[in-house]
Amino acid sequence: MLTKRIIPCLDVKDGRVVKGVQFVSLRDAGDPVELASFYDEQGADELVFLDISASVEGRDTMVEVVEKVAGQLAIPFTVGGGINELADMKRVLRAGADKVSVNTAAVLRPELITEGSDYFGSQCIVVAIDAKYDEEISSWRVYTHGGRNATDWEVIAWAKEAVKRGAGEILLTSMDQDGAKTGFDIALTKAVGEAVSVPVIASGGAGNKEHFFDVFDQANADAALAASIFHYKETSVAEVKNYLREKEVEVR
Repeated sequence: MLTKRIIPCLDVKDGRVVKGVQFVSLRDAGDPVELASFYDEQGADELVFLDISASVEGRDTMVEVVEKVAGQLAIPFTVGGGINELADMKRVLRAGADKVSVNTAAVLRPELITEGSDYFGSQCIVVAIDAKYDEEISSWRVYTHGGRNATDWEVIAWAKEAVKRGAGEILLTSMDQDGAKTGFDIALTKAVGEAVSVPVIASGGAGNKEHFFDVFDQANADAALAASIFHYKETSVAEVKNYLREKEVEVR
């Protein structure tokens, strides 16, 4: 059995880490370089860096910030936001990222997934999916542009398509649960995890260490990502891992 991963996430806007609730009401959470160093020391398995306003503002990822963050890390580092073509992937990987995360650009032009996978290998390509439950389709709908725009894609269908095109991992964020701290979306995570053959990272909703156990135990997520509870020191990566070990969950 593969060990479960605990992944802090840095949502970066204007060079600062921010955190909101359901993608709005953002507040400052600190300096990305300092936080990256802190999480590396804490025993995080990986770090995700998302330039959350790049796609909306139609610009490239903040490469200089990525370089500084990468300089602090000895753990795998995923970078997303504003990656629209192969050249953007090359730029962030050159700046020190180990993997690239694509979201909006992949939905608008799915060939991007294949291009990246063919060039760098599927292990390098993470497709991030922002999902929100939609009564009309009795399932979850894919959203783009930082959760602003609804698409015609149903989440499970899009996850399958992304994997078919070469995604090596799915970063699955529940917009309904994001920042609510009431737990990960178990039903969503389980549904996507059962539909695809690649690792699924659960994101959105972590409020305590117990929530990590729930998403591993009930939804069989491969990894769980959180932001605010780590940034604001409500719990720590070490505390979560110790708790999971007590519950006999395999962690690094």
